[in-house]
Amino acid sequence: MLLQVLTQLVVVVALMVGVSIALFVGRYRLRATRTEWRGRIRAAAPITAVLAIVLLFNSVARQVVPDLSWMIGWNLTWAIYDIEGQFILWLQDQATPWLTAYFSFIYIYGYVFLLVFPVVAYFALSNTRPLRQLLAAYTLNYTLGLVLYTLVIAYGPRNMMPELVEALLYDTYPQYQHLTRQVNRNTNVFPSLHTSLAVTVSVLAFRTRDVYPKWNVVAGFLGLSVAISTMYLGIHWAIDVVAGIALAWISVELAGILVGRWSVGEWVSDRVASLRNR
Repeated sequence: MLLQVLTQLVVVVALMVGVSIALFVGRYRLRATRTEWRGRIRAAAPITAVLAIVLLFNSVARQVVPDLSWMIGWNLTWAIYDIEGQFILWLQDQATPWLTAYFSFIYIYGYVFLLVFPVVAYFALSNTRPLRQLLAAYTLNYTLGLVLYTLVIAYGPRNMMPELVEALLYDTYPQYQHLTRQVNRNTNVFPSLHTSLAVTVSVLAFRTRDVYPKWNVVAGFLGLSVAISTMYLGIHWAIDVVAGIALAWISVELAGILVGRWSVGEWVSDRVASLRNR
């Protein structure tokens, strides 16, 4: 079942990316990319390698994070509930079959598309800074997110109040459990990484709106939809979403500083040159 869901995800997202390339990127950028792709890959390779290492480390570390979290013992679940009360219950009271179908699609397919397409769109630009900043922001999101997941124990609404909060995604589309259980842990909901990464894309789309004005509108709408979907489906608290927005802003700002002032590629080149001169 997992293979079937993954195949469906890849096919749907690939179609969405293909349509978006035609709508937002344009032929002239694709023509330029055919002649400049080697230089762009060289420019983005260092931060891409760092991101790959962080993702690999995350996949391993998150197997032991729950044990570390319980050793630290900062369980904020009830504190979060005391602050926001029954907002999630109110939100789910607005549920309709159409909304459930929409937010389920957004949570699974829209989210992955939102993360993948900007990589393609920014790679199509001669200026590699937006691409490098995007990848750096992704790296920071995953790094800082893992730290917070380790420090804080927080159960989501559907795990804390299963008798009151409906698991709308899994009740309606149970096959998606095979996919989400590969990356989600019951104790890791603060902050919402879905929200932080989606908002990261939306913020960077806004900052590059002169280049991709139509994508700015779509990214903003999808980013908002992803954030709402995490609450509507009973997966995250509103406070998780607010924390995710804050994490996105911090990651984008730090990425701008790092990409603007420090280059991994230049550092590696300098180190290689210094070793050769010894």
